[in-house]
Amino acid sequence: MVDIVVPREYGYVLGVAAVSALHLFSLGVKVGQARKAAGVEYPYVYADRAEAEKDKKKHIFNCVQRVHQNSLELFPVYSTLLLIGGLKHPEISAGAGAVYILGRMVYASGYSTGEPKKRVRGAFYYLGVLTLIGTAGSTIYNLLKV
Repeated sequence: MVDIVVPREYGYVLGVAAVSALHLFSLGVKVGQARKAAGVEYPYVYADRAEAEKDKKKHIFNCVQRVHQNSLELFPVYSTLLLIGGLKHPEISAGAGAVYILGRMVYASGYSTGEPKKRVRGAFYYLGVLTLIGTAGSTIYNLLKV
């Protein structure tokens, strides 16, 4: 049996995880604001294409909603890698998590302009994900090695 020791520096990982969750929450707030501005009623997730092509506010709502949806899709993978990798490599994982969240903020800011191509400016968040794949892999390897 292997004992898992949580290093003191794991607090950095938890701090980054908390900031990430708050960012996700803020994206949800932005969806609500864009929904209200565009007049898109519940339970509709998006304005349909014909409406969005005629009304810039509906188009922007769709972009803001897509940012939030994409972020929700990625969050479980990101947070799992962050929390696992942080057990053995807390500073590296926290730094990678910070790169990820900063990239996602730039991604969200660009996409929310209504010009989806501007989301690419935040693509550097992948560097954070790749680093977290490495730290999580290393942690798992070290727990399993005999």
